[in-house]
Amino acid sequence: MCLCGLTNQEMKKQKINVVTLGCSKNLVDSEVLLSQLSMDGFDVVHDSNDTDSDIVVINTCGFIHDAKEESVNTIMQFVGAKGRGDIEKLYVMGCLSERYKLDLEKEVPEVDRFFGKFDMKAVVSELKATYRPEFIYERKITTPSHFAYLKISEGCNRVCAFCAIPGMTGKHKSKSIEELVKEAKYLAKNGVKEILLIAQDLSYYGIDLYGKSMLSELIQKIAEIEGIVWIRLHYLYPTKFPMDILPLFQTVPKLCKYIDIPLQHSSNNVLKHMLRHVTTEETEALLMKIKEAVPGIAIRTTMLIGHPGETDEDFEQLKSFVSKHRFDRLGAFTYSHEEGTYGYQKYNDDVPEEIKQARQEELMSIQEIISSQLNSEKVGKTLQVIIDREDEEFYVGRTEFDSPEVDGEVLIGKEIQLKKGQFVQVEITGSEEFDLYGSVKL
Repeated sequence: MCLCGLTNQEMKKQKINVVTLGCSKNLVDSEVLLSQLSMDGFDVVHDSNDTDSDIVVINTCGFIHDAKEESVNTIMQFVGAKGRGDIEKLYVMGCLSERYKLDLEKEVPEVDRFFGKFDMKAVVSELKATYRPEFIYERKITTPSHFAYLKISEGCNRVCAFCAIPGMTGKHKSKSIEELVKEAKYLAKNGVKEILLIAQDLSYYGIDLYGKSMLSELIQKIAEIEGIVWIRLHYLYPTKFPMDILPLFQTVPKLCKYIDIPLQHSSNNVLKHMLRHVTTEETEALLMKIKEAVPGIAIRTTMLIGHPGETDEDFEQLKSFVSKHRFDRLGAFTYSHEEGTYGYQKYNDDVPEEIKQARQEELMSIQEIISSQLNSEKVGKTLQVIIDREDEEFYVGRTEFDSPEVDGEVLIGKEIQLKKGQFVQVEITGSEEFDLYGSVKL
């Protein structure tokens, strides 16, 4: 069925499935798109695996090999659905499309049109809807209704050797405090209790608009919003870390004692190759200052394994670093040789894949032991928990020390009835490597 001759009113009868791949920043973009289409009368769904939608829009990720592979596989899955006549139109947007648009147009002609990461207006227009920039802060929340991500900036001014993101997203561009407060108020009005501040680089927030970091001011403004109970920080770059936020963990009760600071490595040799502009000594000094200023803070980090130039000695140093600092949460991913990056142009991908994988597994085994030990120390304590969902045996929630989807959970017995989004005091009765068990303290 060709849609070319349909009137705008007929188009509004179409069901549109927006499929999101990649990070939480992509998710926010999808939520904006869903809302814009919904305002125009479309029937919209998110991440549906069914093929009963008339139109599918895939919001892709193009960060590393695995993410690109997932994006391509998803595109081909829906190309197959279109070939069978299950769907009528297929569109692709987002980072992969931004990065490889010309190649994709040649290789996958079955896709009706490819859009870049910042082509929201063009996507809406293609679907014969009205783009409403004045309502861009209104989003159709796809997470559980009690928490939502708040993207405070786009792009990144750091040029890490391994990272393709600046090439796709451009220079850092902060949203104004006024815009973000307006969006946060909208979220709170719609039942959101936990705001997760996200960006490629929270540390740089505000410098382009105000001439200095304004993350501290933004946190305090959001903390004033009625209905917001928790504020959580994701992706603070260690170089030029905004030290003025540290006192807020003591003076702003809504600010979770949790920080996500991707360090990527600890060896000076590897950090130099990565163009991280920070040393092992500076990293350790920063971690010490954070822990001294905020006793009990949970620190989440990410490590990149197998970067060009990483030797056995570098990896041994990284293992010792992780063992010494005992991060509450740690993720590790292997280096992907991405065209267009400094590393691709300057370095050989000289660490064999099997060594990358072995090192990743070894590091995560160390972290598993650390996590198990840290969790066992929580047994007997009473912690505030937000309820995320209910499964067959337990209510499942999180403490302020855990972010959704990437961190551990608290499994609570069903002795009393609880609701999603409810805050309760939970006595921790048991622990595993990553999760806790508990009962509501009456």
